[in-house]
Amino acid sequence: MIRTMKKYLLPLMGLIAVNSAFADSNVMFGEKQNSFTLYAAQSVGSGSLLKLVQPGIWDFNAQTFVMVQYSQPIKFFRLDSRLNLNFGQNFAYKNSKDLDFMGIGISVDTALLQYDGWYFGLGIGPFMRDYMDYWVESRLVFKEKVFIGKNISDNWFIELFTVHFSNGNFTPRNEGFNFAGLAFGYRF
Repeated sequence: MIRTMKKYLLPLMGLIAVNSAFADSNVMFGEKQNSFTLYAAQSVGSGSLLKLVQPGIWDFNAQTFVMVQYSQPIKFFRLDSRLNLNFGQNFAYKNSKDLDFMGIGISVDTALLQYDGWYFGLGIGPFMRDYMDYWVESRLVFKEKVFIGKNISDNWFIELFTVHFSNGNFTPRNEGFNFAGLAFGYRF
C-alpha cells in the first residue's frame, strides 16, 4: 500500500504543486470574477460512484438533468477553484417517471491539472432536493463531479462532465443518480 502511494500519489501531488505555482490567474476564470454555466446531462443509471469514471458500466435511463450554476473564483489549497451556487432539475420519463427532482446546492470545483487552456478537476458539495424517491431515501444528497474543460475565448468555456448524487449511505436505500453531459459557460 505504501509503495503504491509513493508510486502514484507523490508524483501527482508534485504535478499539482508545480501546476498551481506558475498560474497568474484562475484557469476557469482568466481575469474575470463571475461565471454562469448551463449543464445538460443524460442519466447513466443508478449505482456506484465509480460510474463517474467508468463509462463501460453505464446503463442509460430515461432521465435528463439540467443545471444552472453561478460561480466565483477561489483558491483551494493553492489550486484554481470555483465556489458554486447550483440550481438543478431532473426530468424523468417513461419507466423512470417517479424519479423527478429539483434541487439547490453549493459546491466547490477544483482544477487539479491544467495545460494551455485545458483543465481537469473534481467537485463536491451538498444538494437539497424537493423530495425523496425510491432510488435515494433522503432529500439531502451530495454532488460529486469529475470534469474536463477547455477555454474557448476570454469569456466562453466548455466542459465534459459526469456527476453523482447520493447520500453517503445515511439511509438504507441509496442507489444514487449518475449523469454524463456537456456544459457551456460564460465568464464576466
